[in-house]
Amino acid sequence: MNKLSNCIINRDTSYIPIWFMRQAGRYLPEFREIRKNNQDFIKLCLSPKLVEEITLQPTNRFDLDAAIIFSDILMIPYGLGQQVKFEKGKGPILGKLDINSALNITDDEFIKKMSPVYESIRNVKRKVKNKSVIGFVGAPWTLLVYMLNQQSPKRDFNFNTVINDNSIVIKLLKKIEEIICLHIDKQTQSGADIVQIFDSWAGLLPKDKLSQFCFAPNQKIIKHTKNKKIPTICFPRGIGKSYRDFCHSVKPDCINIDYEVDPNWAKANFNNTPIQGGLDPKILLKDNISLEKEVQNYLNIFKNYPYIFNLGHGVLPDTKPETIDHIVKIVRRKNEKRSSEG
Repeated sequence: MNKLSNCIINRDTSYIPIWFMRQAGRYLPEFREIRKNNQDFIKLCLSPKLVEEITLQPTNRFDLDAAIIFSDILMIPYGLGQQVKFEKGKGPILGKLDINSALNITDDEFIKKMSPVYESIRNVKRKVKNKSVIGFVGAPWTLLVYMLNQQSPKRDFNFNTVINDNSIVIKLLKKIEEIICLHIDKQTQSGADIVQIFDSWAGLLPKDKLSQFCFAPNQKIIKHTKNKKIPTICFPRGIGKSYRDFCHSVKPDCINIDYEVDPNWAKANFNNTPIQGGLDPKILLKDNISLEKEVQNYLNIFKNYPYIFNLGHGVLPDTKPETIDHIVKIVRRKNEKRSSEG
């Protein structure tokens, strides 16, 4: 069993695994070179050769414990027949949703559209040794938001407008849940050891709607993955103190905290559920002294607690690759010190 899985499944505290959300991305010059020549983002995500290369770029550079497949949570709306494109300065733009067509997409039709993703995972799995291969999906609420809002809610979002047709919301949410489970199954069958579930826009939900749109849908996915013995990491970003209720209700194998969550509070309230992340990505843009202080703070807080070092969100484009390397070496030295102390 690799070290990331051991931390999640066995709650091992003797070693701190490390990887980064968006570790394959715009801060790496080798990625920017590929992206410059491949403007269609969805098409790029469907190129097994390029996905393999991009996925392995950070693991070739840094001593990480995992390779996360280069893909996007919006591959599911794409697989359900909705047009998805990424515009510079605007982010994702989705086409008009044909609800009947999306609801009637068969499993075989979805798998056929996603087959390059699964091929990419198989290719990466063959190349990495002694590291986890991480697959991922968007959570039901976050995908529902994108599909009905047709763009990032960061730009324009009204909760009541998005969910105004209750019958459509209920049907679409159920279809999304089913397709997420299918996509998780196919990723793990292709070689993913762990799956992360990104509920990136959970923080947009009014507190009285969290149970209906965040906890319950994630709970259905986690029940499915536990039955299949698939280790999962949940990331309900932005829900604040409701992280505690999420852990108690959903019972994820591991929980990723965002940078607004107090790590001491998380440690005290999550009932020994393995914790991942937390560090503010903006810290990586500061000087080394400030950076080292913050990294050591997380390492000290989670001493003798099952913890995976990561960020509270993805690596920012302005981050220097040398900074990632520096953090990895700090964590590695901490592990060496723990090992020598027995």
